[in-house]
Amino acid sequence: MSTRHVVVVGGGITGLSTAFYLLNEANKKGMEVKLTLVEKGVRFGGKIRTYRRDGFIMEEGPDSFLARKAAALDLCKELGIDNHLNGTNPDARKNYILRNNKLHLMPPGTMLGIPAEITPFIRSSLISPAGKIRAAMDLFLPRGDSFHDESLGLFLRRRLGDELVDQLVDPLLSGIYAGNADLLSLQATFPMFHQIEQRDRSLILGIVKQRNRQKGSGGPRESRQKHTSVFLALETGFDSLITALVDRLQQAGANLISDTSVTRLERIRTEDTDNGNATKYRLKLTDHPSLDADAVVLATPAFVSEKLLSPFIETNPLAQIPYVSVANIGLAYPREAIKQPLDASGFVIPHKAKRFITACTWVSSKWLHTAPRDKVLLRCFIGHSGDESHVTLSDQEIIRGVRKELQSIMGIDAEPEWTKVVRWNQAMPQYLVDHLSRLKKLQSDMERELPGLILTGAGYYGVGVPDCIAQGKQAAETVLRNFALSPTPV
Repeated sequence: MSTRHVVVVGGGITGLSTAFYLLNEANKKGMEVKLTLVEKGVRFGGKIRTYRRDGFIMEEGPDSFLARKAAALDLCKELGIDNHLNGTNPDARKNYILRNNKLHLMPPGTMLGIPAEITPFIRSSLISPAGKIRAAMDLFLPRGDSFHDESLGLFLRRRLGDELVDQLVDPLLSGIYAGNADLLSLQATFPMFHQIEQRDRSLILGIVKQRNRQKGSGGPRESRQKHTSVFLALETGFDSLITALVDRLQQAGANLISDTSVTRLERIRTEDTDNGNATKYRLKLTDHPSLDADAVVLATPAFVSEKLLSPFIETNPLAQIPYVSVANIGLAYPREAIKQPLDASGFVIPHKAKRFITACTWVSSKWLHTAPRDKVLLRCFIGHSGDESHVTLSDQEIIRGVRKELQSIMGIDAEPEWTKVVRWNQAMPQYLVDHLSRLKKLQSDMERELPGLILTGAGYYGVGVPDCIAQGKQAAETVLRNFALSPTPV
């Protein structure tokens, strides 16, 4: 059997996961596969990046992953680094939301702000009596249309009212997508809400039933395992996941190319005497010889993939995936400089408040491994869909704006020991209404016109680390399945 060559474009967590699972599974199946991974940056890992200084550990991108989504935990186990996983501090699992310039405790027992426990919601100071009455109307409203996609925001406004969406859902959603709830697709972001409405009619009743079922069965998957936290982080830094992946790939003989971009993709027809024509691809690179491949996986942002694919197919579905630029700012303080009780994971801010920052994580309270005991690490966020202007300011202007907010909200007037500004341009893909139907059409076109070429990554079927890992694994399985079904080219 001839060796098949697979090129993975993009060395973020999706591309690395694709490469890892492809070589692993090929080895198990006895398939001869050569793998090359091309990354335009000087380092691998994409948005997973860790900053270490003076005993602090600050994640520059994602800081953790959802334990209930198995892909990330499973990968950590396969890499032998799951013993470094930590859950959030049990004493800091609360969160605050800013309202009227004051921090209010988020009612416990909510799912994206939707109450699953009624009493805490009724007692909450975050929603007015009128807003609570409007949310309660969900208990009596009929089911909605079961056939068409709609925006997440409009769906929740229809069920629960404007105030709950603006005050609870909007700031929480911003931390996931940096997006506008009224523009994001329900089916592509939280399809379970639509499923609950169709099954139980009332969103609140359906979530309460779901919560009770989980309690009756011993809880969700993660609570029956060693780790009981909703979120898990690596105490050695999230980039240790990337280091482990790169080491494994190098040991397996993968060709890892960094600081190199793919400038053009060409389709090649090769003659197979028994089965007609087979399709191969040639990738033109900067400062590197061209690569010929039997299969190509584009683990790249939609706007990068769109440029490579536009000579072959209609790429409008990719052009309709906008990306938002964001930044996060780390600030280190001595513990005595903070008067605010750091008894939670931090706070989020509704967009309607029009503040400079969108959220602040009390990192050293949420994750006990991230700072010396007598120090505090905070991480503030700026930029969201509809307002990315702050991200373009100078570092000094950003730090000045962040410190002004921290003084106003938390009463911090001390000079930080150090600060770190991290910008992520065009970082957060936005799944607009009908996102999935457009991708389905694109997928059909690619299977017809570009066999052996696969799209995967945060721009398509999930932005979280576990989602990206799962997509990478699925891409690897698809490549190997196609190889098994097709003859080896001569």
